[in-house]
Amino acid sequence: MSPTPQDERDAIASVPTGLFVGGQWRETEKSFAVDDPSTGGTLCHVADANIDEAMSALDAAAKAQPSFAATSPRERSEILRRAYEFLIEERDRLALIMTLEMGKPLAEARGEVTYAAEFFRWFSEEAVRIDGGYMPAPAGNARFLVTRQPVGPSILITPWNFPMAMGTRKIGPAIAAGCTSIIKPAEYTPLSMLALAEILQRAGLPDGAVNVVTTTRPSEVIPPLIYDPRSRKLSFTGSTEVGKILLEQCAKTVMRTSMELGGNAPFIVFDDADIDEAINGAMAAKMRNIGQACTAANRIYVQRPVAEEFVRKLTERMGELKMGRGTEDGIVVGPLIEKEAIDKVTHLVSDATQRGAKVALGGTPPEGSGYFYPATVLTDVPDEAEMTSTEIFGPVAAISVFDTEDEVIGRANNTPYGLVSYVYTENLRRGLRVCEALEAGMVGLNQGIVSNPAAPFGGVKESGLGREGGFTGIDEFLEMKYVGVQM
Repeated sequence: MSPTPQDERDAIASVPTGLFVGGQWRETEKSFAVDDPSTGGTLCHVADANIDEAMSALDAAAKAQPSFAATSPRERSEILRRAYEFLIEERDRLALIMTLEMGKPLAEARGEVTYAAEFFRWFSEEAVRIDGGYMPAPAGNARFLVTRQPVGPSILITPWNFPMAMGTRKIGPAIAAGCTSIIKPAEYTPLSMLALAEILQRAGLPDGAVNVVTTTRPSEVIPPLIYDPRSRKLSFTGSTEVGKILLEQCAKTVMRTSMELGGNAPFIVFDDADIDEAINGAMAAKMRNIGQACTAANRIYVQRPVAEEFVRKLTERMGELKMGRGTEDGIVVGPLIEKEAIDKVTHLVSDATQRGAKVALGGTPPEGSGYFYPATVLTDVPDEAEMTSTEIFGPVAAISVFDTEDEVIGRANNTPYGLVSYVYTENLRRGLRVCEALEAGMVGLNQGIVSNPAAPFGGVKESGLGREGGFTGIDEFLEMKYVGVQM
């Protein structure tokens, strides 16, 4: 059943709208509007932090760091476990908040809340498994102790497209490791993070361990936080362009960094693939979050003998997708995040067709309110088209044909990005051979979604540094210390 207007108002009203600093909710002199992308209307206003207000969050994090680092691993584990349970219990409320502020359909928003909660559950289990080492020196006259300690106050910057899961993927390991943090959510979607902060407070998180700074002036607010020597870690998810700027800033203090940046994922279908399974995978990889994901299938390569069948079946499936406001029943294609997103997708489709691509479905945004673009299928997309070298970030499936394995590997790798790739084939040897040849941090072999809290998420080349999730995710927030003991 679709939520009522009163349900929507109640969900928005349940979210604090101030800064969360030192365990307290603080109002600011300025505020900014949070809009509903399906209507363009304003949902509410939230605090708009200036530099001094952001620095107060670092003050709180630095003050809390020694005591928080001294908490027992079990205590930190239990906080995360309680937060996980709250997220599951309040999934419907949190999903509605997310749908209203960023547009994804309610069913998908519920899935994201569950996914977000799983990061807290995973890292609640990792908190009590931070290990070290002990060994005799080769000469026998000393002993080597190896311990791992919290990096320290961490700056966490999250994107708008997965406003809760990208938060828990960073906050979870920071809490598990004993690091305090300052979180700056995207200005389009601050409500999910503010709701998450309130849940962490209820879960028993000590004051100052997590601080949330909402602002429309990140280029002014973030650099002073980075340059302050008390900040010891930056974790950023967003565009490669912004990531490079942040890396330059972090170099001034040799700050630890994790970067999950842009992608340009190839989706490769060989002629021996199970085509129906490949279609299912393509729908998942392309249409997750309406195509607004760094892991989205950006370039679909289909081997010539099965290209006609693949195009026909994918066009049929895409044509069945219902477009509309994400709160309505049966909606799969919600709005994009802003008008500029519509303009970008429209330009990329126009450029591709001018270069010879054919429109099999969609291709024209509808009139009316909201930032909608229909599910679209393009065929014969040339490698020279702009959409093959930039993230589409919209519901456009761009299909090209290939002939040989070596050819498609070369085309797939011909990009500065290397986040994720997808391969469909029933030949195990070919599958492993191609997976090893693809320049990507992650590969989906006969599966269209690779993200999992228990697996290391991250890319190579200009898609980023470090890994989030899995057994290695907590390592990004730990420093190794060696103690030599004379015998």
